[in-house]
Amino acid sequence: SLTPALCTLLLKPYDPEEHGGLIGRFFEKFNLWFERIIARYASTVAKIIPRGSICLLFLAVLLILIITLFRVVPSTFVPDEDQGYFITTVSLPEASSLNRTIEVANKFSDMIRSQPGVTDAMVVAGYDMLSGASKPNAAVIFTELAPWSEREKPALQVKSQVMQVLMKGSQLPEATVIAFNAPSLPGISVTGGFSMMLKNMGGDSMADMDKVAKQFIAAARQRPEIGMIYTTFRTDTPGYRFDVDRDKAQKLGIPVDDVFTALQTFLGGMQVNDFNRFGRNYKVVLQADPLYRNDVEALRFIFVRSSAGTMVPLNTLVKAEMTSNPSIIKRFNVSRAIQIGGSPAAGYSSGQALTALEEVAAQTLPSSYSYEWADQSREEKIAGGKAPLLFGLSFIFVFLCLAALYESWRVPFAVLLGVPTGIFGALFFQYVRNLENSVYMQIGLIMLIGLAAKNAILIVEYAKVRSDQGMDVVQAAVEAAKLRLRPIIMTSLAFITGCLPLALATGAGAGARNAIGTTVVGGMLMATVMGIFIIPVLFVIIEGQKKRWQTRKARGASQGS
Repeated sequence: SLTPALCTLLLKPYDPEEHGGLIGRFFEKFNLWFERIIARYASTVAKIIPRGSICLLFLAVLLILIITLFRVVPSTFVPDEDQGYFITTVSLPEASSLNRTIEVANKFSDMIRSQPGVTDAMVVAGYDMLSGASKPNAAVIFTELAPWSEREKPALQVKSQVMQVLMKGSQLPEATVIAFNAPSLPGISVTGGFSMMLKNMGGDSMADMDKVAKQFIAAARQRPEIGMIYTTFRTDTPGYRFDVDRDKAQKLGIPVDDVFTALQTFLGGMQVNDFNRFGRNYKVVLQADPLYRNDVEALRFIFVRSSAGTMVPLNTLVKAEMTSNPSIIKRFNVSRAIQIGGSPAAGYSSGQALTALEEVAAQTLPSSYSYEWADQSREEKIAGGKAPLLFGLSFIFVFLCLAALYESWRVPFAVLLGVPTGIFGALFFQYVRNLENSVYMQIGLIMLIGLAAKNAILIVEYAKVRSDQGMDVVQAAVEAAKLRLRPIIMTSLAFITGCLPLALATGAGAGARNAIGTTVVGGMLMATVMGIFIIPVLFVIIEGQKKRWQTRKARGASQGS
């Protein structure tokens, strides 16, 4: 209701004397040029319509190209974003002290600060970000980058910064360094990239799990799709196994529970009480002095009381044996699991990396092991499985709306068969710009179903009205195409121009904006260029089939009477 009111206020009868000067002459010449373009376009459409079979063959070829591009364009959940910082994990050998970890992490953070484009680096020692656990031999470095306006060169962007840190980390003998971009969706993933859990369903030992993890990692590193891969499962953490001589403890009259309680209290620590002071609650923890917890020989200074009242040193009842064990044991859906993480290689997408890991799992994992995706990889698999359903529902919804609009089950096909031109354009421009098939691109494809149908509706609506009034179908289609060319180009160019900032965006959030902007700009451009020629032909084909069906039906009715 608003548009007609605005038309009465803004539109005026055409007066050739009103527009003069340079602008008037420009628009006069432009209109004359555009009228010639429209006449040439109408002539071309009239020549194409009799060759409807060629048009249908062209659509078939277009569908084949769309399927090919869907396979060629790499897939991912969401594109990587330059968020102005990245994360680096530093891992020293197992059982390294926290002081040594702090020293190495600070040394490496100074090396990161020397990179161009880096403003600061913050070290958090004692936390392993990959496994999500507190470890004295691990540290995390958060690196802040300069503003995007100062990092326009590719060498200063986050991907290049991460590669420089990895190269410097390979030259650090004291620790293992892994650098990665911050995840695009915080909360779903901690490290970004892919995340996989190898589940031990058969109850294998830790040594067997370590063997399976090493075999899987070695096989995955042979795949070109995998850039970096690691596992947080390690069994080389040095420790001690305490064996209690139960027979000797029984002879001395010492309960075994007292031996275990002494070991737990003095070597591990035990909370025995709480007290309130100054409005706060404090815990009371009983624990041996660090001097007596750093050396296993110090057990001779810890005593337990026998039934005779004598004090017996623990080293007479406990035998210490040096072993190697995992410091962290992961569980996933109740089962013991090996956490696998990493990122795709340059030129490959996360979807291709997930497919490669699935093939590696099928080749290397024993029958007692299975795998599940975790974090962002799990969401990517779920979203990828639902995409065909969403596209199908979108087509059905548009088809039902058009069927109700035209009161026909056939005419909507003339509109929907022009949609593949937009899908082809979206995929083609994504491929040319080396972008990925992400959730944002899929949102853009759903938008294109309506946008491409809008152009077709402008032609089909007018042609159907003229055809229902008795005009020849071919003439109606040519007339509709000729009269609707200007509004189609006008609305399409306005939409494409408005979305260009998305397609060419830089800085924060550029990955998501480029994905959806390139999809709608490329798709709308192709849908306009090719659709204005295909849609009139499709309308004539479908209406021609309807006329022939009605003629056969009338002929059969007359012969029957």
